[in-house]
Amino acid sequence: MTELPESRADKLARRLRRQVGQAIADYRMIDAGDRIMVCLSGGKDSWVMLDMLLELQARAPVRFDLLAVHLDQKQPGYDASILPTALRQRDIPFRIIEQDTYSVVERVIPAGRTMCSLCSRLRRGALYDFAAKNGYNRIALGHHRDDIVETLFLNLFHQARLKAMPPKLQADDGRNIVIRPLAYCAESDLAELARQRAYPIIPCDLCGSQESLQRKAIKRMLQAWEIETPGRIENIFRALTRVEPSQLADPSLFDFSVLGLGTHERYPAPPRPALDE
Repeated sequence: MTELPESRADKLARRLRRQVGQAIADYRMIDAGDRIMVCLSGGKDSWVMLDMLLELQARAPVRFDLLAVHLDQKQPGYDASILPTALRQRDIPFRIIEQDTYSVVERVIPAGRTMCSLCSRLRRGALYDFAAKNGYNRIALGHHRDDIVETLFLNLFHQARLKAMPPKLQADDGRNIVIRPLAYCAESDLAELARQRAYPIIPCDLCGSQESLQRKAIKRMLQAWEIETPGRIENIFRALTRVEPSQLADPSLFDFSVLGLGTHERYPAPPRPALDE
């Protein structure tokens, strides 16, 4: 029987599965027996992450548990029925946490100021507490390659720090390991798959309307660069995986004090390529 040609949607899903699987392998994000809390915001990225992890779970040679967890922050106009309905229809295990972080942010942040920082801290606190109290040793977040590169420039331009988002890290509270399975995935691919699969998207109305956010300015800059030079975002991300401390200027990462007379003996120059005759 002749095999049917692979559709564009199938190719995209297969590429994303491969990228997620590679990121998990490269950073050893998941081990046998892990209990993984998948943070489902209701946005396109977290929906794709959940689907990719479910598909990989079905194929994986090791067993691990997945639980989709959503935080209801009591934002005005929020429809609390959307996610539970969709998850029950697909028989996906889930929990909804309810915490009125919206009122806290509204009370603390002056009108017109960016709400994202406080909102994200409160959200992280609620999710991290749930994971620790319920025995989940991995927390999966839906940050993708573009998020990581944007964070690099945000820290570079506004904090004077060469810092981004690692694909895997131990949270500041020391209790949780955070993983970012979408670290190798382009946002445009995630958006395309979300359209194809028609996920029930829940927008963030709390901070999504603040057009002055610095992250949006960085995103526009990177998009312009990508149009001018396709592949630039990927190259910037790859640079984060190929750091050379001796070519930067941080003495805590490289001992510049040992460089001096006779250093060529301790740090021999690399061999020069042979010249064509």
